[in-house]
Amino acid sequence: MTASEMVVRDSVDAYIGPEVPQQGLSLSGRAAWLMSAKALAFVFSFALPLLLARRMNTTEYGTYKQFSLIVGTSLALLPLGVGVSALYFLSREDERKRQIAYNILLFHFSVAGVACLVFILRPTLLGRVFGNAEMTTYAPLIGVVVLLWVGSAFLEFVAIANREVKLATLFVILTQFSKAVCLLAAGIIYGTVLSLIYAAILHGLLQTALLLFYLHSRFAGFWRSFEWAVMRTQLAYALPLGFASLIFQTQLILDNYFVSFQFGAAAYAIYANGCFQVPLVDLLSESVASVTIPRASYLQKLGRQREIIELISRMMRKLSAIYFPLYVFLLVSGREFILTLFTARYLASWPIFAVNITLIPLALIASAYDPVMRAYAQHRYFLLRVRLIMLALLFVSLWFATNHFGMIGAITTMVVINCLERLITGIKVKRILGITRKDLGLFKDMGKLGIASIIAGAATWVARSFMLGVKPFFALAGCAVLFAMTYIAATLLLGVVTQDERNLARRKTAQTWQRAVQLLSRGAATVI
Repeated sequence: MTASEMVVRDSVDAYIGPEVPQQGLSLSGRAAWLMSAKALAFVFSFALPLLLARRMNTTEYGTYKQFSLIVGTSLALLPLGVGVSALYFLSREDERKRQIAYNILLFHFSVAGVACLVFILRPTLLGRVFGNAEMTTYAPLIGVVVLLWVGSAFLEFVAIANREVKLATLFVILTQFSKAVCLLAAGIIYGTVLSLIYAAILHGLLQTALLLFYLHSRFAGFWRSFEWAVMRTQLAYALPLGFASLIFQTQLILDNYFVSFQFGAAAYAIYANGCFQVPLVDLLSESVASVTIPRASYLQKLGRQREIIELISRMMRKLSAIYFPLYVFLLVSGREFILTLFTARYLASWPIFAVNITLIPLALIASAYDPVMRAYAQHRYFLLRVRLIMLALLFVSLWFATNHFGMIGAITTMVVINCLERLITGIKVKRILGITRKDLGLFKDMGKLGIASIIAGAATWVARSFMLGVKPFFALAGCAVLFAMTYIAATLLLGVVTQDERNLARRKTAQTWQRAVQLLSRGAATVI
């Protein structure tokens, strides 16, 4: 460890206090609350791309996707992990909470303000990057969207870090509902890119107001508490990890910029739909990370390394139960999935989608190493160095692959480079935690879940061959039912589900049934 790292570590450790139970909820319980909120939020927002893909022509839809790309890129890159640092510092701080919250607010609006000024003063920049003159016209308004969305993006994190998981759940629902209502209303009434940008600004104003209200209610007078020493400590922890995350996010989206620049808005509409991110993966990853990072940080502080290994194995087991079957199912039924979502006009997106979903099982590795690299702060520069090398390799490879193999070459290059980066980082985490062959038993259920997914996929592939003349939606629904039934049966036969989990499922089912009966009884009594 270098001298500077020791100073940072000692400064951080000086703030650490005892762990406080979080509302009596277990790790799984807290993740479940967040997952439920994000699932509901997904329901709110899922209709938008389906609506726009049908309402707009391919060029207009491609321009909207370019607008979404630049805003999404800003959300992913500009905060540099400073907002997420609330999960590390607020769980360890009692006396400096106001300063930490204020530091994050200052940083978010500062970097977002710089981006906003760039878009206002140099509007031609977006037009050149995307090869689309319309983006030049929209650039100043896009800058305002970036300012508001990035500035208020840490609302959920600060509530979680402040041990208010249920309130964070409410924030997720409210903000996603606001975004969905604003954008859907604009899409239904006007159906233009400009109307969607104005709707995004309205949502940003609402989210910013909610953030400021929360900060004022929980950290009264936060704007009067600023110490540069605290800011320096916070940035020293967050920025190396943030730059590593920035590079990682760049790896995931750089191919979009290459394709958009080289092939134009209409072709990018095809590519963007092929790169459709299955929301369930992000919902799970974000929810689990939000509660795993503080826990891993606390265990590392106490030197309980074995418990971190067990924590990571339990987390990976639960994620595998969804990631593996989801990947196999979409690989088998992805064509019908694309047709159902985006119509036959975007059928050319299917080969791109088939390559892109390889990121689903790879997300398991990222979910495992992110809490560890954040907890063991002395290793944060390793991640930065690896990702810098991978980014340079990706840039050169994309230039070659896009020119010679088109859009398939771009998506394949992105997936291969990400696979290599996650493999290298996974090996590093194995060494940090000291995982040996004796620990492999903790991960055995992941292999069983993979086998169960393959069995279900094979059965679905056979059934799908008899549904070639069926409409895509009904074929997809039939395949989903068959896959789910086969997968559940396979997991039971392979002994993946423990007796405790079976008992829990029975109790939850009985409770749900009992509540349903009570509701029906009350309804009948009211009618009578």
